[in-house]
Amino acid sequence: MGESAHLSTWVCATTKGRFATAAARQGLSESALLRRLVQQMLASSGVEVAAPDPAPDSRDTRVTVRLVAEDRALLRERAAARAVPAATYVSYLVRTHLRGVAPLPERELSDLRAVVGALSANTRALQAMAQQLRSGGHPNPPGFADVQRMMRIGDALLERFRAVIKANLLSWTTGRAP
Repeated sequence: MGESAHLSTWVCATTKGRFATAAARQGLSESALLRRLVQQMLASSGVEVAAPDPAPDSRDTRVTVRLVAEDRALLRERAAARAVPAATYVSYLVRTHLRGVAPLPERELSDLRAVVGALSANTRALQAMAQQLRSGGHPNPPGFADVQRMMRIGDALLERFRAVIKANLLSWTTGRAP
């Protein structure tokens, strides 16, 4: 699209109200409906136009949503529970629905990274023991204390995973992080 230019006119308040109603019924802004009507008129008038005047790209990236006061309050509350701006929270919701994936807030993602780090350390220790056993040497086999330590690590990791999953589910259904 080339340069944008402003097109305006004056009409009586009744006409303006009717136009606003027509735009709302079509799910358009008044400006978008006026643009569409001008393009249709030019197309049907036979006036040569290089190309239809598309909506600017920036309008395609922005979505306006009107909410009643109660829903706005719930939106602010749920966004605050996730420590994100309301617009970011709405973006998460839309992305989740469109892509079928649940976004993780930074706090929960950080917890999961810590769990993965602990699991990796435990796995490396087990791999080292397995390598010693495979080499045919007679390493010190893991003792009861070693096995108990690995079990405690595994139990702690399971609890942490459960807590992260519960927090995620609760925050999406109730809007409150536990």
